[in-house]
Amino acid sequence: MTEPAQQSETKAQDKGIEVGISKLDVERIEKVVTGVLKGETGARLKAYVETCIHCGLCSEACHYYLSHDKDPHYSPVGKVKQTLWEMIRKKGRVSPEFIKTAAVIAHTECNMCKRCAQYCPFGIDIAYIISVVRRIIHRLGATPLYIQDTAHSHSVTMNQMWVKADEWPDTLQWQEEEAQAEIPTLRIPLEKEGAEVMYSVIGPEPKFQAQLIYQAAIIMDVAGVNWTMPATIGWDNSDMAMYTGDNELMGRIKRTHFETAARLKVKKIVMGECGHAFRSVYDMGNRWLGWKMPPIRIVHAIEFYYDLLKEGRIKIVKKFDQPVTLHDPCNVVRGGGLGEKSRYVANAICEKVIEMVPNYEHNYCCCAGGGVINCGPPYKMTRVNGNRVKAEQLFSAKTKGAKVLIAPCHNCHSGLHDIVHHYGVGLDIKFFADIIYACMEKPEATEA
Repeated sequence: MTEPAQQSETKAQDKGIEVGISKLDVERIEKVVTGVLKGETGARLKAYVETCIHCGLCSEACHYYLSHDKDPHYSPVGKVKQTLWEMIRKKGRVSPEFIKTAAVIAHTECNMCKRCAQYCPFGIDIAYIISVVRRIIHRLGATPLYIQDTAHSHSVTMNQMWVKADEWPDTLQWQEEEAQAEIPTLRIPLEKEGAEVMYSVIGPEPKFQAQLIYQAAIIMDVAGVNWTMPATIGWDNSDMAMYTGDNELMGRIKRTHFETAARLKVKKIVMGECGHAFRSVYDMGNRWLGWKMPPIRIVHAIEFYYDLLKEGRIKIVKKFDQPVTLHDPCNVVRGGGLGEKSRYVANAICEKVIEMVPNYEHNYCCCAGGGVINCGPPYKMTRVNGNRVKAEQLFSAKTKGAKVLIAPCHNCHSGLHDIVHHYGVGLDIKFFADIIYACMEKPEATEA
């Protein structure tokens, strides 16, 4: 390898990184790197580092590598060699400028999507290795500003969007009143003890996408679900601390979420259409807290819709008639195994589903997940340029006749929106709930 690829692009100044590295020296860096490697990692990392033979077979899996004309610096192994392996080789004695470069690579040039792990002949989880780099960066105080602010917002208010305590129930009441225009008897039950379902959402929904709560309320009511939502903290299932390496904060956020569900004595938590939140509750935060599996069953929206449709609890009056293509979010399909259930839902509500190629667990990442989009506007074009291959995949689906792109994940929605508009793909993007709500059977009184 020659000069790191990230130096060949014009990079925006990031105060989070710049201020952080201004306070560092080699001795402090060495202490933190050594502390993380010796005190927080073990056999797993040792096995990965000693097993990797630098074969590069992971490269073809990475959308950054493919979108940058196969520049080896963007390959998964290349990103590890530029970050953690160099820290190990130099026993932690690296410069503040090195940490700056490592912070940019780890936070903005890897989505931790785990597609590369499928291509590695030894199954090395490079996303885990990158998470160790982010942990070191966090401990050094050099995390990108936007995502750090998001994590801090969650720390203070127990939701990532700084939604105030009175604004949350006010928003639910507002959406309840809106929905009552369709179904006069509809309620969004708050603090209902012993319900079958606690419905949880991510912070941006009440802040920017309250109509999704409206749609969920309609679906719940028509399906006859015994459900509730908390009126207090614990309603936000998102977690950017999982991606900043602030494991302590991640654990506190997840504990609050689980404790809220336990207090309400619900049988399961149903989550809205979000991938990273599912990962944080189902596979990361719970493990940090010492639970192999979550203490309360976690159900992603895809599985929830699948159950409702299969059991006939919601019926489709007329299928959505525009041809759709289906995006497989990394955290719920590759990470959660919901590919088949996603297709069952898509085919149950849509006339024609056009498959992307590749698909299922081999689908290309949206390039927004893994906390990358949460690093903010300074890195927007890093994302967009780093996922030209996704645009090509979408163009291929459009050529086959697709007009609508279903993306059952918030970060995927946002990332794909940027890609669709930048590359002029021309697909309308929807959630599953958008289509279910529009096509489902509602009470006759509503029609009148």
